[in-house]
Amino acid sequence: MDYLIRPVRADEWQRMKELRLVALADPAAPVAFLETTEQALERPDSFWQERTARVSHGTSARQFVAEAPDGELVGTVVVLVEQVGAKDIFGIEIASPQAHLVGVFVRAEHRGVGLTERLFEAAMEWAWSLEEPAIERIRLYVHEDNPRAQGFYRKIGFVPTGMSVPLNGDAGGVDFEMAVVRP
Repeated sequence: MDYLIRPVRADEWQRMKELRLVALADPAAPVAFLETTEQALERPDSFWQERTARVSHGTSARQFVAEAPDGELVGTVVVLVEQVGAKDIFGIEIASPQAHLVGVFVRAEHRGVGLTERLFEAAMEWAWSLEEPAIERIRLYVHEDNPRAQGFYRKIGFVPTGMSVPLNGDAGGVDFEMAVVRP
């Protein structure tokens, strides 16, 4: 099957909402996402419209999707550009220009065909291509109880940084930071 990997379009907010709800229903969701299905369902359409528009263009964030030949969106990853001095989602101050990968998901029936690798390739290529800020590293967080994701990230070159963040909420536990430095 030939999939198209591309940036999301602003007008695809309903499709992105549906894909997010599928992701949040996945068995790995409690340790993979910082949001629940219930929280996502409570959000108004304006939230999804703004969120999708924000990651469809510009240089502060970009969302990439995998589109199947029939047009179904089957996977996604989001790149957040983190500026020096800003605080990340855990309240930690950013020390150098970096990108943060979040929202990684591929529908179960499309796993094992290289889509996650292709999504990461597109996301990382975009991040490295930015001139301002020139990204020094790309990072992500992975839950201690998500060995499948940890293995994938290692396979594509991410290494543990030694940084970890304790989590509250249903999953609890710890998220480990992994990163790859500019080639």
